[in-house]
Amino acid sequence: MRERAARYALLPLRIFLGVTFVYAGLDKLTDRAFLSASGAGSIGEQMHGVRDTSAIPALVDWALHSPVGFGTALAVGELLVGLGTLAGLLTRIAATGGALISLSLWLTVSWQVTPYYYGNDLVYLMAWIPMIMAGAPYLSLDSLIRSRRSRRIA
Repeated sequence: MRERAARYALLPLRIFLGVTFVYAGLDKLTDRAFLSASGAGSIGEQMHGVRDTSAIPALVDWALHSPVGFGTALAVGELLVGLGTLAGLLTRIAATGGALISLSLWLTVSWQVTPYYYGNDLVYLMAWIPMIMAGAPYLSLDSLIRSRRSRRIA
């Protein structure tokens, strides 16, 4: 029983991160206010709001050249990371993408949060690390592909 629990230990984390990132991506893509350069709730307004308190203001400045393009890329990235994680397809790559998104959000949006552990983006960054390390060895398309390859070779 303990061995089986250890085998599937990362599955709840994978499901949580996958669902959360799919939801976040869809939420952004369907929110007309978010995908605007200016106005209440827009990506442009949010970036202007965090620019001076972020750890990397140059990153925010770069994104402000095209806030709608950046917001769309962020949303599509979150959606792809979430779908890849849920399906267990290219899981380590998807998890690396999720970690990079979380890192960039921590260094910009959540950087000014004190104490630091109140900022949720840092927690997401840390949650992605086991997925990067272990991938999705069970109940995943990665494991299905791996088993089919090993059958073909044998």
